[in-house]
Amino acid sequence: MANITTTGFASEAVSVAKSNTTILNSVALYVGTGGDLTVTMSGSVADVVFKNIPDGTFLPIAVEKVKSATTAADILALG
Repeated sequence: MANITTTGFASEAVSVAKSNTTILNSVALYVGTGGDLTVTMSGSVADVVFKNIPDGTFLPIAVEKVKSATTAADILALG
């Protein structure tokens, strides 16, 4: 993943399976169905909870893990 084009935009999208162990290399997330999003940011060890993310939201955040505690769904990792 993290295949950035020369224009600086993501060129790939993969469906995210909520997991406490799966490592992603994303530059942004798309949340199709809203809820809470619990993630480990790239380069961090602490989890961050984004509360009440609405349906259809793009988040320009670099993420290593989308944790199992996430209630949001239909998430895509962009890279």
